[in-house]
Amino acid sequence: MSYRSADEELERSTNRVMTIGVGLMIAMVAIFPLYRWFEPSNRDEARAANLESLAHQGEELFALSCTSCHGTGGEGGIGPALNSKQFLQSATDEQIELLIAVGVPGSAMSAYSLDFAGPLTSEQIRAITVFLRSWEDDAPDVPDWRNPLGE
Repeated sequence: MSYRSADEELERSTNRVMTIGVGLMIAMVAIFPLYRWFEPSNRDEARAANLESLAHQGEELFALSCTSCHGTGGEGGIGPALNSKQFLQSATDEQIELLIAVGVPGSAMSAYSLDFAGPLTSEQIRAITVFLRSWEDDAPDVPDWRNPLGE
């Protein structure tokens, strides 16, 4: 094999690789707008599925940890009504999570976060918050939501 035929073979090989590379680049440029078109809806669907899963987990945790004081539907009892329009519209998610995590000093509401010797992780507390938020659209008007047992 002479140098000339080796150079020609190398050039053909290089041209073949470059052609494949250009073809792949064109394919990526053509596919990217499709990705940008479908990805936001995929994220929205994943976010909705995550919230649904958290709400389901939160419902189970609420039944185990909260119903004895706040009622099975959050209507109140020993503790205030959590399914009231007034509570859900006035409290942010962060405030609800903080109330669950550290409790309410001077009340029967103890801390539920593992960080404060409670039984729940921060993810479980988030799940309860998402579950409480699921009541927001249909929450009843309970102006006296803070007073347990209507005191």
